[in-house]
Amino acid sequence: MSVSLQRELSVGEVAQRSGLAVSAIHFYEAKGLIASRRNAGNQRRFSREVLRRLAIIKVAQRTGISLDEIHEAFATLPEHRAPNADDWRRLSAGWRETLDERIRCLTQLRDQLDHCIGCGCLSLAECPLRNPGDELGDQGCGARLLEPATSQGTP
Repeated sequence: MSVSLQRELSVGEVAQRSGLAVSAIHFYEAKGLIASRRNAGNQRRFSREVLRRLAIIKVAQRTGISLDEIHEAFATLPEHRAPNADDWRRLSAGWRETLDERIRCLTQLRDQLDHCIGCGCLSLAECPLRNPGDELGDQGCGARLLEPATSQGTP
């Protein structure tokens, strides 16, 4: 391998090659999704494998995978090499169930939306979109979440 292919990249080079803003690269680094080292001049330097990780982040986010889920998946990857096709297959298989559930929910929403717009009620007690089967009424009075809490404790 030539020396030029092993050379580390500056944050500007990573931004140019990945199509991301420098601020996004800093954000992903702060979140622990990518890593850099500091050179003798205290400048960030990224290994080339960061480009593959950024590509995975962009694809995963586009499909609705959260940064927490991406971080969790990245924890299973080797640290000192770019994720390969087998790694991607394993990561995407892990996200498949989540995506299938989102697709199911969106399909159900799409199929119920015409009826809801047609009736115009948006009744919190009866609306199948806002409160299916009056599930919230069974939980007592007061405000209730419309979606079950996730493992992170957010709606």
